Amino acid sequence: VTPALSLLPDVHQGLPFPGSPTRAALVSGSYLYYHYGCDGVDDRGWGCGYRTLQTLCSWLTGAGAGPGGCPQPVPTLLAIQQALVEMGDKPPAFAGSRDWIGTVEAGLCLDHFFGVPCKIVHSPRGRGLEEQVGALYAHFQEGGGPVMLGGDADSSSKGLLGVCSVPTGHHILVLDPHYYRGAGGLGREGMQAAGWVRWQGLASFDPASFYNLCLPQFRRDAGEGDGAGEN
Repeated sequence: VTPALSLLPDVHQGLPFPGSPTRAALVSGSYLYYHYGCDGVDDRGWGCGYRTLQTLCSWLTGAGAGPGGCPQPVPTLLAIQQALVEMGDKPPAFAGSRDWIGTVEAGLCLDHFFGVPCKIVHSPRGRGLEEQVGALYAHFQEGGGPVMLGGDADSSSKGLLGVCSVPTGHHILVLDPHYYRGAGGLGREGMQAAGWVRWQGLASFDPASFYNLCLPQFRRDAGEGDGAGEN
């Protein structure tokens, strides 16, 4: 299990919307921000998928997901790799390697560690994420937690914490795991100012990339801890 870490919770809280939204839906409950090096392991260049997965796990841990409804620990990078080997998804040499993981592996691990199935939603190349706005609204409005986003041409894993619509288009709330420094680092306001958590317009995503969304199929009361948006 992960050692005791000084991880920032709910780093999106207080971040203003990009304009005046006509519609918005945000993550319910609480999560911790996992990022490069937050546990002392220098995983720059290969660990972004693992860190996003750990953020998803932290939300499930707070929700008490897992066998019998008991909270489960957030798995370490090595534990994630070992689990994928045990499941037969990866060869033995994968454990201890610097090989990437994506949304499919994240879904396998969430089921393995927490008993939570995941829905993988595919956005074909050239069509972007516009067609998945409805799925994201449904997920967050119904009490869903963080979502994992991955792609091919755009291979940088990201966490998604919400969606909103303004007159000029749709935006998603991105949690970027590529920040590298000690856990806690800049603090919530500093993370927001530096853009590590940010609203990003769908038009800015790579149209040459396909994208996959990993949506954990676990819900909590949508009104519980709904923290985001404008203060």
